[in-house]
Amino acid sequence: MKTNREIAEYTLEALRKAGADHAQCIVSHGNVDELNADSGEFSLMRTLFNSSVSMKVLKDGKKGTASVNKTDKETIDNAVKDCIAAAESSVADRAESIAELEKNEHFVVGVVEPDRDKLFDRLQEYLQDVSKEYPKVVIEQLISSFTRASTLLMNTNGVVYEYDYGGYDLSSMFSASEGEKSSSFVGYGGDFENLDNKLIDFGMMRILLEESEKQLDTKPVEGKFAGKIVITPACLDSILMVIFRNFISDTMLINGTSMWKDSLGKKVASDKLSVSTVPLDKRVVCGERFTAEGYRSENMDIIKDGVLKNFMLSQYGANKTGFTRAKNLSYNFAVQPGDESHDEIIRSIDRGILLNRFSGGMPSVNGDFSGVAKNSFLIENGKVTAPISETMISGNLADMLNNVIAVSADTVCDGVSILPWIAFDGITISGK
Repeated sequence: MKTNREIAEYTLEALRKAGADHAQCIVSHGNVDELNADSGEFSLMRTLFNSSVSMKVLKDGKKGTASVNKTDKETIDNAVKDCIAAAESSVADRAESIAELEKNEHFVVGVVEPDRDKLFDRLQEYLQDVSKEYPKVVIEQLISSFTRASTLLMNTNGVVYEYDYGGYDLSSMFSASEGEKSSSFVGYGGDFENLDNKLIDFGMMRILLEESEKQLDTKPVEGKFAGKIVITPACLDSILMVIFRNFISDTMLINGTSMWKDSLGKKVASDKLSVSTVPLDKRVVCGERFTAEGYRSENMDIIKDGVLKNFMLSQYGANKTGFTRAKNLSYNFAVQPGDESHDEIIRSIDRGILLNRFSGGMPSVNGDFSGVAKNSFLIENGKVTAPISETMISGNLADMLNNVIAVSADTVCDGVSILPWIAFDGITISGK
């Protein structure tokens, strides 16, 4: 067995013979060329080779799964036995299913072959640019890689999806240092398809590097007040992920604990807010083309002009709840931009915080949250003033979405999401 298709065909046939009523198999192989730098010096260069087979069966309405990272016959045969045994020992669930055949497709996206020399040159250039332009910043860790992979999904209903893709990624961890003073760590990165541009110009990199130096001299926020926060694109992605996991994911909707379980087609946010998941957007690097359940991915509105349009449900979640399956299961967010620049939005704020990073636990079922604003700045009388020491912020996610002041016209794309700056009102800010 050499090809993904041969491995998948063998696996499905073995599962059938072992007693599966229905089965699915995902086979993937690829390699990662990785370059690492620590404390500004290159420390590692390696190539990793990856192969995996994951399988799912339904037998008498019971689900079994198994995964292995080898593709030889003996390993697969043992995994088949484990998969069947898992099904036999589980509980029947009529919501479990295998995707029906729609239209089989083969997707090819991104870069076929990496330019390793140019990648090294760009990384070296990035380290030199940071050292020259932001001399107080120390690049604690820099990891960049080129990933090339081929994935095939096949099931006993005749579904066959193939996806060949390749792309670069970057992850940079840095802080500023001057004498005995140091700033909090900042982590930033993303995905990109080519090496045409300087890495220091990627996404919000320059902004965060500059702000890191400013964070050397922080001051505490005085008092406790209800104010406004402007969430930057560097932070917005994780905030949206928490919101949607809390309100429209499988777990919350199946359990019936979601505040939005009866809100499809209803207003859940300010009419200024429109959010979609867009794995097929050309700005998203190697986005999802089919789900792990075997369905072709499409772009999907979540909130449109403040109205909830779709839940983020898998087919299993849809079967359990009676709602419609999501058109994709990615977190490639795109927020519809507004009419003002983020600088204009800041000029309209009397007192608040520019939020670059948030550290907190999971919100409660009703959306209440609290945590610490990090790498952030005070906004006073329409200006970004002092960098602040770690400050508590709290509020309610559902209320926050209904208190959108403005969405910026300018956006940042990091190859994963396309996001603006968004200003929210009604946040409790607790200083000293």
